[in-house]
Amino acid sequence: MSYLQDIYKYIKSGETNTQNLGLEIEHFVVDEYGNQISFDEITALIKEVGERIGAEISYVDGHPVGYSTGTYAISIEPACQFEISISPYSDISVIESVYREFIALWEPVFAAKGYRIITGGVLPNVETGKITPDDLPLSPKKRYEYMDRYFRKSGKYGRYMMRASASTQISVDYSSEADLTRKLRVLQIISPILAIMMENKAVEDSTLPGNPDKTHLLRLQIWDGVDPARTGFFPGSFDDGFGYDKIAEAVYRTPLILLTDNGISVYVDDKNAEDLETEQIIYPGEDDEERRKNLVEHILSMGFFHFRIKKYIEIRVADSVPIEKALRYAALIKGIVYSEDNLTTLETELVDIDEASKVQEAIEAIERDGNEAVIYHGLTAAQWASHLCELASVNWGGAQ
Repeated sequence: MSYLQDIYKYIKSGETNTQNLGLEIEHFVVDEYGNQISFDEITALIKEVGERIGAEISYVDGHPVGYSTGTYAISIEPACQFEISISPYSDISVIESVYREFIALWEPVFAAKGYRIITGGVLPNVETGKITPDDLPLSPKKRYEYMDRYFRKSGKYGRYMMRASASTQISVDYSSEADLTRKLRVLQIISPILAIMMENKAVEDSTLPGNPDKTHLLRLQIWDGVDPARTGFFPGSFDDGFGYDKIAEAVYRTPLILLTDNGISVYVDDKNAEDLETEQIIYPGEDDEERRKNLVEHILSMGFFHFRIKKYIEIRVADSVPIEKALRYAALIKGIVYSEDNLTTLETELVDIDEASKVQEAIEAIERDGNEAVIYHGLTAAQWASHLCELASVNWGGAQ
C-alpha cells in the first residue's frame, strides 16, 4: 500500500460525531530585557517539573523537550517558544481550568529564574527592531537545522517564523468528507476576519522589513513569506470535487525538507513522499504499522498551511494571545463551525468568495488598513467581526 493511501485513510479516520475543541498556545519566555530563555535552561526545567508531577517526558536527540499529563502536553518550538497543547474538550470551561493549572504551575518556576511568560504574534524585541531573528539561536535539533537551511532559499521570512513567531491554534472535528470540506471552506473565507480579531502586537505601527505599508497581521505576513509550496491556503480547497483524495495528494506531494524515521532526522531537501517511495527510502510495502503511522504524521506535519488537516481541522491564523482572549476565540469558533444555521448563513452570504485569491485580497487589505479595511461586500473587517460575534453569540469585549 502506498503512503498516498495511508494519508487518505488517516484523514478519513478522523471522522467523528463529537464536537470538541483543541487549544494550543505558544508563549515566549523572556527576562526583564525581553530576551528569551535558553534551550539548556528550559529543557532542564521541563525535566525537573515533569518528573515532579509524574508526567511522561518526551526526548529528542537526548534532550527533554516536552511532557504529557493526559490533559495537556507541553513542547518547545524552534527558538524555545513554550507551547501548551490542551486535549480536546467540548466544554470551554474545562479547557480554561486545564490552562489555569498549567500556568499556575509554570509561572512561579519561571519567575524563580528571573523569567516571565508572555504572548504575542511576534517576539516584541524582534517586532520593535531591538534585535533581528539572526540574534536568536535555534534549539539544537536536526529538524530545525534542516528547516532553517531550506527556508533560507525558499522565502524571505523563514528566520522570523522559526525564531520569533507564536500562535494560538484551535482544532475542530469533522463528521464526514462533506463536513470537512464545508467547514474548511467557510473557515478559510472568514480567516482574514479571525486573524485581525486575534492580532496581538507590541507596537501599533510596527512593520516587517520590506513591507513598510503593512502595519497589521505581521505573523501572517511572515508565514506568507516562508515557502509558497507549504503555506497559504490549502491547495485546491476551493475547487469542485475537493475532498480526502485531493487533500492526500497535496500532502503526498508537498516537499518534505526532512524525513524523521525511527527517531532519526535526515535532510531530503525538496523531495516529497512520492519521491521517497519511488527511491525506496520509505517502502510502500512496509508492514510495521506503528512506523507507517509515525511517517504519515510526519508527512502531514510538514505542511504549514493556514489550515492544517490531520484527524481534525487545525486553525492556524491567530496570534498568540492571553488565555482570556483565547477562550473567547474558542467560543467564537465553536459557535460557528458547530452550528448548522451559522454555517448555512455564512455560506449564503459569502457564496461569491469562491477563490483563494479573493480571500488573500482581503488579508492584504487588512494588513494595510486593519479593522477599517473594506473587504467583502463593501463592509469593513470590523463590521464582519461584529457579525461573526452576533452569529456565534459571543461577547468579544468580555469573558464568555
